[in-house]
Amino acid sequence: MSLVKNFATVGMATLSSRVLGFVRDVFMANMLGSGPIADAFFVAFRLPNLFRRLFAEGAFSAAFVPLFARALAEGGDAGARRLAEEILAVFLLTLTVVTVIAELAAPLLVVVLAPGFSDEPEKFSAAEAMSRIMFPYLACMSLTAMAAGMLQSFGRFAVAAFAPSLLNVVLVAALGLIWWSGWAGTPNAAYTLSWAVFVAGFAQLLAVAGTLWWIGFPVSLLRPRWTDNVRRLVQLGIPGVISGGITQINVVVGTIIASLQAGAVSWLYYADRIYQLPLGVIGVAIGVVLLPDLTRRLRTETVESVHHTQNRALEFAMALTLPATVALVAIPFTIMRVLFERGAFTPADTLATGWAVAAFSAGLPAFVAIKVFQPSYFAREDTRTPTVQGGISLAVNVGGSLALFPFLGHVGIAAATSLAATVNAVMLLVVLVRRGHFAADRLLVRRLTLLAIASLLMGAALVVGADFAEPWLRDRRELVSGGALAALCAGGMVVYGLAAVATGAVDVRRYGRAILARKRRGA
Repeated sequence: MSLVKNFATVGMATLSSRVLGFVRDVFMANMLGSGPIADAFFVAFRLPNLFRRLFAEGAFSAAFVPLFARALAEGGDAGARRLAEEILAVFLLTLTVVTVIAELAAPLLVVVLAPGFSDEPEKFSAAEAMSRIMFPYLACMSLTAMAAGMLQSFGRFAVAAFAPSLLNVVLVAALGLIWWSGWAGTPNAAYTLSWAVFVAGFAQLLAVAGTLWWIGFPVSLLRPRWTDNVRRLVQLGIPGVISGGITQINVVVGTIIASLQAGAVSWLYYADRIYQLPLGVIGVAIGVVLLPDLTRRLRTETVESVHHTQNRALEFAMALTLPATVALVAIPFTIMRVLFERGAFTPADTLATGWAVAAFSAGLPAFVAIKVFQPSYFAREDTRTPTVQGGISLAVNVGGSLALFPFLGHVGIAAATSLAATVNAVMLLVVLVRRGHFAADRLLVRRLTLLAIASLLMGAALVVGADFAEPWLRDRRELVSGGALAALCAGGMVVYGLAAVATGAVDVRRYGRAILARKRRGA
């Protein structure tokens, strides 16, 4: 059950980061709203984040972590260090070239990501300038992802999971400066945030790289050479660009289409932030912990042990994902109104963003399932199969977005993204089962059914509770409305917890004993 302990460690660190991110977004909505300058900032911010998630956290991590974990198991620290140094030399050179090209090609990148900005010169110019400020963030975060992968292979998950909090800390500080300076709603606000992103990238890299040095695993910078290790990384990484980053490609498609509707880019951004909270806490934690664990088990343990790990990981993930999905679909407008509706964020923004939250959240189980199933491929050094499946999913997303946008606007984009994720998750599962790499046991099927029932009961309780607490939820005093929302969510959690425990969907004592035992061993 050390797997559950590691899930909890990464999940709690990620939750802390996401909660701080919510504080950031609440202030950001107040300071930027959803006007032209906000659209320009979010497009510019999305450019380095797209490449970071697509190449660094997607393709690179999927290829690098299994290779590093195997080198560590077979060659010890010396073999792992040699592999890391060879890859770092080539990776750093590649990042430098990509950053320089991106800085020069900033106008073209903005056109590709937000073609609708071409008709608004001021918005286009602002997005171009801010993207140039923030693009070095890509290099910092790519190197951070590499260092984090090494830490994860050593079983050090906490620091790598906490590092993203530094971005939110720096941005919240920048928002405080914006408020103090009276720059809210002005271009100065967006440019201040852009420079804050630049600084945060270096802070995160320093934190993770410093931890590697602290545990006694410093990595030297060598002359770039095309070695067998680099060649194997590239072979695994190229198809992983699609398989590991398919969600990010879907986001790009949505941004391109959304740029044709005023305010849609900002609405989708705020909606994305809401549903990314459970996805980040649950899905990312599962994916980060499961990949090195499966890589080790495939080389040292039985097939039955691997299947058991996969079943329990999926069970644990869905125990948290299903109630989150139902809650976000049941009361999205209430959540958005209490969290964001103030300052430049209007009731119309609440309505538009709430619908997008519901559409995105419908795909949450699929998004998390992808995080559970993909490591089974990557641990076997198979990135080709998820690549093909990702291409099909991408086609579904593009087709769905184009078909639904004329009728549903930005909500159609969110719905198409969820549909594409569902198709991707189903394909991943079917192929794993056919190859004998996954077999659902009876306990998993039984508990998933009971978890779904408990989640629906919680959803009904939330709807009734929201109607009862409507006067307090609409109170303009933030302490009152925020307290009412917190009480409503807490009540929903109690209903879900009682239903899950009463039906046997969740074995609280089993998980509790495992985590406490792990703490005693580490004491």
